[in-house]
Amino acid sequence: MYKERTDRLLALLKAAGAQGALIHKPSNMRWLSGYTGEGLVLVADGLRAILTDFRYTEQAEQQAPDYTVHMTTAERTAEKLAAELVGAQGAAVLAFEDDEVTVRGMKALTEAMPGVRFVPVDRRVEMLRERKDEEEIALVEKACAISCAAFEHMLGVIRPGMTELEIRFALENALYRGGAEKLAFDTIVATGPNGSLPHAIPGNRVVEKGHMVTMDFGARYGGYCADITRTVAVGSLDDKQRHVYDTVLQAQLRALDAIRPGARCSDVDRIARSFIDERGYAGRFGHGLGHAVGLDIHESPRLSPTCGQVLEAGIVITNEPGVYLPGQCGCRIEDTVLVTPDGCRRLTPATKELIIL
Repeated sequence: MYKERTDRLLALLKAAGAQGALIHKPSNMRWLSGYTGEGLVLVADGLRAILTDFRYTEQAEQQAPDYTVHMTTAERTAEKLAAELVGAQGAAVLAFEDDEVTVRGMKALTEAMPGVRFVPVDRRVEMLRERKDEEEIALVEKACAISCAAFEHMLGVIRPGMTELEIRFALENALYRGGAEKLAFDTIVATGPNGSLPHAIPGNRVVEKGHMVTMDFGARYGGYCADITRTVAVGSLDDKQRHVYDTVLQAQLRALDAIRPGARCSDVDRIARSFIDERGYAGRFGHGLGHAVGLDIHESPRLSPTCGQVLEAGIVITNEPGVYLPGQCGCRIEDTVLVTPDGCRRLTPATKELIIL
């Protein structure tokens, strides 16, 4: 699997005139080699190398048997070691991750390899990662199953008088008890007026009757992320709150029907956004409709007004419209969705109907 991935990357690089690449981004290193520690990955024709320090050499050998592991030291830095390996291969043009390497890091590379020309990798690894294989899909699906089970558990936990932080801790505990190895991202819990903050930080606000409670969370399993948002009611809602919830739910369902191979990302976004506007909430849905997920919680492509990319089978993407009314309330409903050859499939099947606790 890792050999095939590396070969695909090298083929893309060769077509662009590069003979190899230095990979610094942790998720790209993992996708290419299986290695999850620190350091960097160096690939070229006949070369598959991990450069890391003493703390990670044994780990790298265990996780990435297809790669040779080279130990760096204070004197033999990663840049100097890379120069030795590149020199032995005779590579004259190397790609590097221009969105990962700092100015200081780039200076160290060019000083260590004055005869090498560096060119941007232009997110080619991320492009290869967009379409998930069966093993990756299974890991995302497991992360989603853990997340859905945690949501179901929380329906018996949330009650008036709890704080957002208490809900967060209970939810995260349920994720870990269900098998999560990590959290996919920092859990969001927002109740009452805090619901108008799309990325609210859970605090000491107390849940009251008549509040909507939004929970945006996800498990990480086998390195892969789930992303799910559900909004529930604590006690009865007024007509305005119900209208907000119904608007978001119907927008989400309309977008879900449009997710399929060949659909343009901006068109899917427009379907949800236009419906929300028509319902009287123009300007109150201020973020993109969704983003791909995988080893990173935010990947490409994006469901947004500006993304002209076309969806393909194997892409895993979120569908998360929301309506946010400052000082009043907010609602977001999100699924992680797999694009299939003939449409799409929700990987987060937990109910989206309005639940009143």
